[in-house]
Amino acid sequence: MVWQQIYNPTDSMLLSTLLAVIPVAVMLIGLGFLHMKAHIAAGLGLVSALLIAIFVFGMPGTMAGKAAMMGAFTGLLPIGWIVLNIIFLHQLTENNGSFKVLQDSIAGITEDRRLQLLLIAFAFGAFFEGAAGFGTPVAVTAAILIGLGFSPLAASGLSLIANTAPVAFGALGTPIITMAKVHGYDAMELSAMVGRQLPLFSLMVPFWLIWAFAGRKAMMEIWPAILVTGLSFAIAQFLTSNYIGPELVDVISAIASMVSLVLFLRVWKPRRIWTSTSLRGHEAEGGEGREATPPARHDRATVIRAWMPWVILTVFVFLWGMPSVKAFFNGIFAPQFPIEGLHNMIEKMPPAVPVPHKETAIYVFNLLSATGTGILLAAVLGGLAMGYSVGGLLRQFVRTFWLVRYSLLTIVLMLALGTLTRYSGIDTTMGLAFAMTGVFYPFFGTMLGWLGVALTGSDTASNVLFGGMQKVAADQLGLSPNLMGAANSSGGVMGKMIDAQSIVVASTATRWFNKEGVILRYVFKHSLVLAMLVGLFVTLQAYVWPFTAMVVK
Repeated sequence: MVWQQIYNPTDSMLLSTLLAVIPVAVMLIGLGFLHMKAHIAAGLGLVSALLIAIFVFGMPGTMAGKAAMMGAFTGLLPIGWIVLNIIFLHQLTENNGSFKVLQDSIAGITEDRRLQLLLIAFAFGAFFEGAAGFGTPVAVTAAILIGLGFSPLAASGLSLIANTAPVAFGALGTPIITMAKVHGYDAMELSAMVGRQLPLFSLMVPFWLIWAFAGRKAMMEIWPAILVTGLSFAIAQFLTSNYIGPELVDVISAIASMVSLVLFLRVWKPRRIWTSTSLRGHEAEGGEGREATPPARHDRATVIRAWMPWVILTVFVFLWGMPSVKAFFNGIFAPQFPIEGLHNMIEKMPPAVPVPHKETAIYVFNLLSATGTGILLAAVLGGLAMGYSVGGLLRQFVRTFWLVRYSLLTIVLMLALGTLTRYSGIDTTMGLAFAMTGVFYPFFGTMLGWLGVALTGSDTASNVLFGGMQKVAADQLGLSPNLMGAANSSGGVMGKMIDAQSIVVASTATRWFNKEGVILRYVFKHSLVLAMLVGLFVTLQAYVWPFTAMVVK
């Protein structure tokens, strides 16, 4: 029997919204203020979500359990699979000694920690976001930064802050393409609109990143390099999104930014070399890093061997992100498992959607096409090239699994929570509360995208969840549907740094286990303020600069 979602079960929208917030609040308070271990906080959040979904929103208990189960499977594949294998690669390179050579080669480009942060966390991370998304950039950049001596909080928090502006075009444009397909937007028009919102923040984020790391004065000492990094990325992002399409926006922009910064550093050097790896003002909570030591010099062949695993990783991640490659592997093996008793048994209702819509619940076991599989193959090839035996690789893989076992459990529980809130309608209740803000909707609609990514961990999922609602609300208020659809995605990028799975990925990559609450407290204020700035910009687009929201044919 089909169950229809109910968004105001108490007949009081205020009370229903407050009840809907409870599961997320339980998890965040447990993490951020009660200093619980992440898997315990996530487990309590999941239990509270089950209680709210069943006893408040009227979701049948079996459906609620199956929704949580489907989310748990999603936590293992694709998210957990990415985390496990990127840590596996990092372990191989560190134990082999080649990671130290890689660190020395990066320091050879610049010994200044601020410039290393721009190169790795922002530009290099953006490339991995564009090629793969789904936690890959934070896992890679946080692992490299901790290896370079950055403190755990700096490596974790700054990787999360840097991984914002590229998110809307992540995984070869998946968030934009998916929103267009699911909710009937024109993909090119939506891409262009996002490309008129995010470049300002692509220019801003590198400045924000260095200010957060070292303070305003230290930021101003290298403002020319920051400007080159951000401006080259922003220009490429605008041009590609408006005149080519969403697929290669991040890849092109990241390459433009990396090349521009490296070339600029050949002709410009900061007056003072910043060697501290500590996060300014946070030394007492894990912010102390290792002071820089002069990099050792290595011959070219040694440096090439050290970079080879990461070059292989880059190639494999890019290949695995291509739709044609995914389709090829899915054609070989990608069994689909409709969740009996959940698939097409839940109906999303107006005003969340224009007409009643049945929710699909199909788990696709796409092991071959999963990004984590590409990372695993890159790690194996890189390991063989580094001289590991097959037995040595297997032993190291088992050790890595044991190292990240609690992180994998946390990801499973958090994805179970997020999936349950989606199928129960709990997240839609929170979304509808935002949609009741009338003339202030451009601002709060943007914040809705932020909330969607914070809850689901994915700009794609947020666009699927709220993209239709943005369209309906925009039509009712006389706003551009493309503007608000883009605002959902642009606002969502700032929620990426506080979503639970990203924080777990960061803590795992830096081996700063059970410190997720510290990371959350640090990045939350950055996430909220940046999201509000995006909301203000969208409001200006709606009412002050409406020509920027016009579709250009």
